[in-house]
Amino acid sequence: MDAEALGKARRLEVITLVYMLTAVIIVFLVMGSSQAMKAAWIEDLLGLIPPIAFLYSSHRARRKPTVEHPYGYHRSVGAAHLASAVALLAVGLFLIIDSGSVLITAEHPSIGTVRVFGVTFWAGWLMIAALAYTGVGPVILGRMKLPLSEKLHDKVLHADAEMNKADWMTAGAAIIGVLGIGIGLWWADSGAALVIATSICKDGITEISHAVKGLADGRARTFDDSEPHPLLGDAERVLTGLAWVSDAKVRVRDMGHVFHTEAFVVPWGNEAVALADLEDARQRLVDLDWKMQDVVVVPVPEIPEVLRRDPAGRD
Repeated sequence: MDAEALGKARRLEVITLVYMLTAVIIVFLVMGSSQAMKAAWIEDLLGLIPPIAFLYSSHRARRKPTVEHPYGYHRSVGAAHLASAVALLAVGLFLIIDSGSVLITAEHPSIGTVRVFGVTFWAGWLMIAALAYTGVGPVILGRMKLPLSEKLHDKVLHADAEMNKADWMTAGAAIIGVLGIGIGLWWADSGAALVIATSICKDGITEISHAVKGLADGRARTFDDSEPHPLLGDAERVLTGLAWVSDAKVRVRDMGHVFHTEAFVVPWGNEAVALADLEDARQRLVDLDWKMQDVVVVPVPEIPEVLRRDPAGRD
């Protein structure tokens, strides 16, 4: 693993935690009775979960394998990913119910005035300033985290980066809701809250799907789950390039940061294979990428049927 990238990611997550804590406090202080502000505040609270999950899982994943955990502790990344996703979905559903009930009962929120340093003005301007603060920083931090999530193959960090990048939409929707109250459109506030809640639910459902697939030993995919990981094809090309191999397929399980790889190789003429040849094949796969840490090469008379199917790479 790239130690420099991991150190930078951890520092960014600590900065994110501090920033989001200040955002939570500021929004809470100016929230008032606005549903949109409440939704934005809760999303800021949720923004604390992925950084905490990443810091915990990245620390735990570095522990060495034990008798009780022979595959190591890399699965903690997937567990943290699932925990973050479930929290997102649960709170998103709560906000939809809460904001929807306010819209149905036609509650009219109001925003009064405040006096600061001897000047009296509409409190909505304070709300808008607070929302602008919560929307700008996470976007910058999210863009800084994205390339690191690819380097580290960390899906918790990627999910956090994507949430950060989308925070400006939450802030923008909440600002529209506050301005709606100001011009007398009482429904705009709850409507904005519903938009935010729907976005939270969408993120939650997407991330739960990705996390469950990983924990259920789905085929290894890229850091953003967009496609099967290219290392699968690379590993098979390395094996079929060996003089003594007639055919080869790999079965790769994403353990969190690293891959557990089972390589099935068919020797020419199904002849006996020297131990040195098997070790050479294993080492070639390990040398492909730092993620290929746990590799097993098995000589077989024919490739298992499940690996011979679906050559197009579909799930």
